[in-house]
Amino acid sequence: MSDTMWAVIAEDQQLLHIGPVEKPTCGPGEVLIEVHTAGLNRADLVQRAGFYPPPAGASKTMGLECAGVITAIGSAVTDWQIGDRVCALLAGGGYAEFTNVDQGSLFTIPDTMSFNQAGALPEVMMTVWANIFDRCQLRAGETLLVHGGTSGIGTMAIQMARHVGAGQIIITAGSDEKCDRAKALGADAAINYKTEDFEARVRELGGTDVTLDMVGADYVQKNISVSKVGGRICNIAYLNGSRVEVDLLPLMLKRLILTGTTLRARPNPEKQRIRDAVLKDFWPAVISGAIKPVIDTVYPFEQAEAAQAQLSGGGHVGKILLSREPNS
Repeated sequence: MSDTMWAVIAEDQQLLHIGPVEKPTCGPGEVLIEVHTAGLNRADLVQRAGFYPPPAGASKTMGLECAGVITAIGSAVTDWQIGDRVCALLAGGGYAEFTNVDQGSLFTIPDTMSFNQAGALPEVMMTVWANIFDRCQLRAGETLLVHGGTSGIGTMAIQMARHVGAGQIIITAGSDEKCDRAKALGADAAINYKTEDFEARVRELGGTDVTLDMVGADYVQKNISVSKVGGRICNIAYLNGSRVEVDLLPLMLKRLILTGTTLRARPNPEKQRIRDAVLKDFWPAVISGAIKPVIDTVYPFEQAEAAQAQLSGGGHVGKILLSREPNS
């Protein structure tokens, strides 16, 4: 068996291209996956720019989620077999022919689902559960506000919140077309932030109990402003900047929680806890088709540069993928 494989290589000041790298091996609790599909995430762009290095021991190749087939298992793996079709949350390595991952970060792909569909699920579902349901404890009947409502995470947040009976789901997006797409997925209100003041509109709608924000900058103060008493706000990114001047008095007066999380660097047992919760609470809805992956564009791995350019441009709705079978 060859000790090398192909991967998408990112070198300083060069376009992404396919090249040879060392093939990973699986540790005792890991499996080796032959990758068919890899999901793109904005964290990939940040890593490529040099600001989000992989955790110690993780692959330096980009890619935080994939779908494929298990080709090898470690000595301590108990629940998986060679040949299983799986999708997985990764600490890195998805843009490659093979990748290794801890067994606690795997999902079985439903028989009715393609690799492309499955590759769009792990990162968004685990991120949504970890932040909206675990960190912020969204409950049935409460109002959820999601910025970036037509991103991969946003489109999944709408579906998962609707599944548990959220009272009102409000999203922001950058065009009327995107707002219409969000409503079709189950959003009750969709605000075009380029033509409307989302802060004023959310106040008109009664405020929000939970806010998921990936924008940062002046949105931090506005999120505080539109939160109800006892509201919870979680930042998962700061696309417009992380350094802000904030009046914290409303935070105290309304007894708010302002928090933030990342997923990539969490230890494996914590990732398995999140995976197990998604399996229990939401994976049956994936199997039944009640919750569906939202896919914008699928590129062959050789077109990773074009795929990342589209991701950076922000015009997509749902996930952008790299695939061995881009037309499937």
